[in-house]
Amino acid sequence: MPKNKHEISRETFDHLVRLAALKLGEEESKYLLTELNKQLSAIRELEAIEVGKEIPPASHGVEYRGDNSPPLRDDLWTACEDADAIIGQAPSAEDRFIIVPEIPHTTLE
Repeated sequence: MPKNKHEISRETFDHLVRLAALKLGEEESKYLLTELNKQLSAIRELEAIEVGKEIPPASHGVEYRGDNSPPLRDDLWTACEDADAIIGQAPSAEDRFIIVPEIPHTTLE
């Protein structure tokens, strides 16, 4: 049972662990649940700070403007001098494309 309504309960945590298909030991689970609840507590503290309506929401702490940011660099394409040597290092290649093996997975219910 969570200590307050803003904490993640053990039952909810275990459900999320199952959904994420994680294998955690008891100590790992206990530690992660504690850390997640600490993070939620820190977020609640930040939410409690009063901010005036004149301050717009931001996705970054510093507004990006031309006068406070370095100029963007030009994108310059440079050909690789020995692409075949690089492709030759790949375990598998075909027609100068690197073949990536399929990643094994299981389907979750």
